[in-house]
Amino acid sequence: MKSISVFNNKGGVGKTTLTYHIGHALAEMGKKVLMIDADPQCNLTIYSLDQEVIHDIWEKEDKFIDEGFESAKKQLTETSFNALNQSNRSLHYILKPTEEGTGDLNTLPPPVKLTPSLDIIPGRLTLHLYEDKIAERWAGIYRGDPLAIRTVTKIRELCEKYGNAYSYDFVIVDTSPSLGSLNKVLISTVDGFLIPAAPDLFSLYGIKNIGKSLSSWRAEFDVIYKLISEEKRNAFPENFVSFIGYTIYNAKKYSGVNNIWDLAHAHFNYASQIPETIKNCIDPHLRSHLNDKEMRSPIGQTAVMHSHNTFPTMAQHYHNAMWNVPDLPDIEAEHVSTLRGASTKYKETKDAYIEFCNDLLARINTLG
Repeated sequence: MKSISVFNNKGGVGKTTLTYHIGHALAEMGKKVLMIDADPQCNLTIYSLDQEVIHDIWEKEDKFIDEGFESAKKQLTETSFNALNQSNRSLHYILKPTEEGTGDLNTLPPPVKLTPSLDIIPGRLTLHLYEDKIAERWAGIYRGDPLAIRTVTKIRELCEKYGNAYSYDFVIVDTSPSLGSLNKVLISTVDGFLIPAAPDLFSLYGIKNIGKSLSSWRAEFDVIYKLISEEKRNAFPENFVSFIGYTIYNAKKYSGVNNIWDLAHAHFNYASQIPETIKNCIDPHLRSHLNDKEMRSPIGQTAVMHSHNTFPTMAQHYHNAMWNVPDLPDIEAEHVSTLRGASTKYKETKDAYIEFCNDLLARINTLG
């Protein structure tokens, strides 16, 4: 099992749309995939599930989050508590015992099944409380404090436990655009990450920020590894995260222009600076497995580079991959004519994402 994340310090680059469709495309290619929504804004959860489903999951957990896990647990019989843990639960609920320092769940709550090969552990808006605990306990890691180490490595541990329990090939962890303590832990402890970038100035600065943060985070983890015992070191991944590559995402296509990616001149000007920005700002050790061509070329080249117009909005509305939307049985009357006219283009997005994922898989395979 490999754990990966799609990350950019710049919001609004289509990160959640890309993550969601990577998950669906990999599943279509025969891979078994788990998506974990670790973004406190819960965009991937909202994309994947009906509001009623989310409400049902959250409502049953409210007391555990608001009143404290142990207090809420005492209000239930053992049978009721076991039944709760044998149904779909949010990431924050699963992390709550670690947050409170009271131990771990004895049961892995089942993820929500989206397709036969694609599952999700939903997010929750209260996940910022867990981030607060990471920040509060961070200094304790240097002393080898067991609770601090457990708090920092818990999401990585969950990736591994779910991977083993459900035989996942990939766990995709969705993150916010923040460079705070939660993402420091998430990005540093997955196997690899990729950057979706818009062809603009802000994405270039986002990449610079990521590079600086990664260098700082790696230095912190290197110190930690030298200070703690070998046994405690085993709680962390063997290697620091690797950079898988970048993609220019949701850019407008301008055919006939004189550049390799069919972008407007201003967009191409910024997009063409991305490889050099990565080379200058992201530690060579984090991308040493990529050859120069892979480092400079967007993942999948232009496969998913250009705008899908309103297709992602429809995908989110129907909680399904873009290419499946036209054939869904419950299309609302107001969308029928729109989808009928664009049905072929919707379905073509499947081939584009599979092309993207073939390149992504080749790069992931270089991680060892």
